[in-house]
Amino acid sequence: MIKYLLRRFVNYSILTVLATVMAYMVAASFFYPRKKYLSRNPPIPESSIDRILDAHNANDKVPVLERTWIWIHDIFTKPLPEKLGLDMSNNWVLVEMYHRAGVSLRLLIIGSLIGAVLGVALGVWGAVRQYKLSDQLVTYTSFVLISTPTFVLGVVLMILATGFNGLIGHQLIRFTGAYTPGIQGFLPQAWDLISHLLLPTIVLALFGAASYSRYQRSIMLDVLGSDFIRTARAKGATRSRALVKHGVRVALIPMSTYFAYSFGTLVAGAAFLEIVFSWAGMGQYGINAVQQSDVNALAGNVMFTAILLLISSTLSEVLYAALDPRVRV
Repeated sequence: MIKYLLRRFVNYSILTVLATVMAYMVAASFFYPRKKYLSRNPPIPESSIDRILDAHNANDKVPVLERTWIWIHDIFTKPLPEKLGLDMSNNWVLVEMYHRAGVSLRLLIIGSLIGAVLGVALGVWGAVRQYKLSDQLVTYTSFVLISTPTFVLGVVLMILATGFNGLIGHQLIRFTGAYTPGIQGFLPQAWDLISHLLLPTIVLALFGAASYSRYQRSIMLDVLGSDFIRTARAKGATRSRALVKHGVRVALIPMSTYFAYSFGTLVAGAAFLEIVFSWAGMGQYGINAVQQSDVNALAGNVMFTAILLLISSTLSEVLYAALDPRVRV
């Protein structure tokens, strides 16, 4: 099993490196950061623009392959804060990632875990109670959520929270930024973080639960008609015991693989939520990088996302091996 997991981890690591390098090359090929300085009034001399772009390794007069090689060389030779270069705001990309990664991970980890657990439970419940009222309600609600953009639901929850705060006459739910500056004390700070985290986590968890429930329900329906369920019932196992001990475990095997791929969609959804709720996270950083034609910032954002997918894919392989004895052999 250890060899299997190591082999998968090495494969995912190679894909992570390739994805980051390709992202840098594509961004360097299509971004045009020079445009930011050409519209200045009074005009900036072209030689000055070249010096600015050279400092960011973003000069379009330099071939893309040469810029890519310089970027890779800097990763291995530069001091730690300087390895990924400067963004267009003259901040070290790695330093920005250090400050922003925790903000994004706080939302992604909690939202994805709640969404996965809730979605699996609803999927199993819907399959067991197929076509009943509860199954229909979960199905219709899931389809509505899947077809709704994340930022739309985020705005709706903000409107409802504003109305609720006005109703009680106190700002109980806060949703602008990841925290409120100036709050002192452990308990007030903890409650402030929870208050800011509440709405975006609900949005991310609902979207995750909607997609997980549909997939889990479909798999569970196939498992319910399997021979090993009927055999377990014939040996005297109750329906609940047969479903939990045999059915759910088998149905979770393909879900472990689905978790790795669905995590990528949650990362994309979290990026828009960070814009809506004014969170200074990696999602906001990546969207700003595209708007500002910032090659280094976008490459750093892709690296962060690729590492998250590497970790989620490895965890899914561990879960797969734990659920399926054949993989361990």
